[in-house]
Amino acid sequence: MDMDRDMDDLDGAVVVAVGGNLPGAHDSVQAGLMAALDRLEAEGLAIVARSSWWTSRAWPDPTDPPFVNAAILIRTNLDPASTLAVLHRVEAAFGRRRSDFNAPRALDLDLIAHGRTVMGQCGSVGLTLPHPRAHERAFVMGPLAQIAPTWRHPTLGSTAAHLAKTAPVGADARPLID
Repeated sequence: MDMDRDMDDLDGAVVVAVGGNLPGAHDSVQAGLMAALDRLEAEGLAIVARSSWWTSRAWPDPTDPPFVNAAILIRTNLDPASTLAVLHRVEAAFGRRRSDFNAPRALDLDLIAHGRTVMGQCGSVGLTLPHPRAHERAFVMGPLAQIAPTWRHPTLGSTAAHLAKTAPVGADARPLID
């Protein structure tokens, strides 16, 4: 899909949410996230669009450091499970350990949608598409609406623009000045 040519043709969009609230080995959270985007490209996931950086209070524990988030659209020939494997490999390279649910972390990469694919929990891969909670998260839908407002949720049919306005979690999410 050529996102530069036709932003309204989003049926094949592979949507990834990017976030973190610890700098890890980098000078800042944003520097770490930019390094992660470079790594995704090196792994063969071509980034065709990126939102601005957004910030929001940590969830579910707002006393944790605030998060920085973005949404990206990627081009890949990989199937959903293989795409998720690349995301997990990059997270691991940035120190992500999946043992503590919702713990502060330098990098979180969530596969939100892989085209119009709809699938329930997929065995040992742990993959559900579309992401089962993304539509409830303003820190995911806000950035996505910024780059693809007409993207439609594969099962709900609502646009990213609509979901950004109605998402109940992370309603404080706001764009940062890049």
